[in-house]
Amino acid sequence: MSSSAASAPIRASGSFLALCLDTVVQFFRSVRHGRFQWRETIEQAWFIASVTILPTALVAIPFGAVIALQIGNLARQVGAQSFTGSASVLAILREAAPIVCALLISGAGGSAICADLGSRKIREEIDAMEVLGISPIERLVVPRVIASMIVAVLLNGLVSVVGVIGGYIFNVLLQHGTPGAYIQSFTAFARLPDLYVGEIKALIFGAMAALVASYKGLNPKPGPKGVGDAVNQTVIMSFMLLFVINFVITGIYFAVDPQRAV
Repeated sequence: MSSSAASAPIRASGSFLALCLDTVVQFFRSVRHGRFQWRETIEQAWFIASVTILPTALVAIPFGAVIALQIGNLARQVGAQSFTGSASVLAILREAAPIVCALLISGAGGSAICADLGSRKIREEIDAMEVLGISPIERLVVPRVIASMIVAVLLNGLVSVVGVIGGYIFNVLLQHGTPGAYIQSFTAFARLPDLYVGEIKALIFGAMAALVASYKGLNPKPGPKGVGDAVNQTVIMSFMLLFVINFVITGIYFAVDPQRAV
């Protein structure tokens, strides 16, 4: 293996980090100078929501049901049926909802962002913008990142509500759980900080998915095949980063508040 091939991942990581920092700088600069692309952000948010809201709602129902059924079965075996509601809701709020939301945004919204920017790149629209003195980061990347973050937070709330309701219905109907015990344990152990953690995760996941998609879209290999490969790489890279980030955030949360880990 040549030295250039061995150093390629390091260069790619550096370029991605530079894009992330440049996006943050361009966001604050555009807001300060009144150049923020509000219309583009709204259009991108509507597009991402339109392609992800229905799959998210449909996936949230079986996701919450599976968690409730697994936890309910385990709780019944150890004689802790009264804790089924709290365990199910905490699992949905902390982990399931942000992950489901992030995966769907990465798979649907992220791939669309990458394909759009990649096609602009191979048609040399990005180069033309730079020649005209227009920053592609400020004009194209920032609105997509902000839109993805907004939609991720909203979808996370939707998944949380649908997942909790689905878990309640399946636990009561299929496992003959007691509705009062489910709700009582839910309200006794679940707290607003658990929801806040899920929303923060969704916010970060949405930003990361859009940043990865933007990076791959702005740096495709030549030709339509290069754009297609960039879309595939976007989905894979997003999934890997999201799971790593999820582990880090969860570890930091439990380190800051150890009592919430039990």
